[in-house]
Amino acid sequence: MTRPIVTSLVVTFLLTTACGTTIQPGQRGLFWHPLSQGLSQEPLKDGFYWRAPWNDVYVYDVKWQSHTENIDALSADDLQVLIKAAIIIRPIPEELYFLNQEVGTDYYVRIVKPQFMAAVRSVVSGYNMVTVPEKSTEIAGKVRAVVIENLKGRHLEVQNVALSDVDFPELVLRAIELKQAKEQEKEQKEFELTIAAKDAEIARTRAKGEGDAIRIRADGQAQAQETITKTLTPAFLQYKLYDSPNSKLVILPEHMKVPFIISPGELPASGK
Repeated sequence: MTRPIVTSLVVTFLLTTACGTTIQPGQRGLFWHPLSQGLSQEPLKDGFYWRAPWNDVYVYDVKWQSHTENIDALSADDLQVLIKAAIIIRPIPEELYFLNQEVGTDYYVRIVKPQFMAAVRSVVSGYNMVTVPEKSTEIAGKVRAVVIENLKGRHLEVQNVALSDVDFPELVLRAIELKQAKEQEKEQKEFELTIAAKDAEIARTRAKGEGDAIRIRADGQAQAQETITKTLTPAFLQYKLYDSPNSKLVILPEHMKVPFIISPGELPASGK
C-alpha cells in the first residue's frame, strides 16, 4: 500500500470517527446537510449520530426549562417595583423544524424573554405598589395568559409563570415608612381627641349631676323650712313652753302689772 493511500485512509478514519453528535435524553436534534438535503424535518431522538464534518446537528432541549429574570416595573401609582419572575417553557418537540426555520436555538433570548418581561410590566402597571406582593399569584396568572397569547404559533409551550420575589427601591421604602409614620401619628391624634371629647362629656355629665343634686337638696331644705314656718304658730310655741320641764311659767294676772313668777318644780303640794 502506497504512502498517499495510507494517508488518505487515516484522514478519512479521523474525520469519520471525530465527527459525531450525541443527543442526550430529554433532547431532540435536527440534521443539517448544507450540501444536499438541507435541514431534516424529522427530529432525532437521544443517541449518537455520525456525521460528515461539513454537516451539523442542531440540538434542542425539550424538557421543561425555568428562566428567571429581574424586572423593574412601574405600578399603577407610578412607583417602581423590582420583581424576580420565572417562566417555565419548552419547545414543542414535533415542531422543532419550524422553530429552527423561523427563530433558531436561541429562541428564548430572541422572542421569549422580551415577551415575558413586557407582559410582567404590563400586568403590574394595573396594580398599586403595596398590593403587588399579596397579589403575586394573581399577577403571575395574568402574565402567563399574556405570554401564551403573544407566543401563539411560535412553536413553544408555556407551563407556568411565578413571581418569586417582590422588592422596592430604598427611596420607595423610606417613602412608605414616612407615610406609615404620618398615618400612625394621625391615628394617635384622632384617638387622643376622641378620649378628650369623652372626658369632657363625662365632666359635663358629672357637673350637671352635682348641680342637680345641689338644686334638689336646696329645694328640699326650702320646703322643710316652709313646713316648719307654717307649723310654729304662737299657740304651738306657748304649748311647747308649758310642756318643757325646765321652763318657768310667767303668770300675768289680769289686774296686776307685776308678774308673779312660779317655778313649776316649786309648786306647793296639793292640800298643803
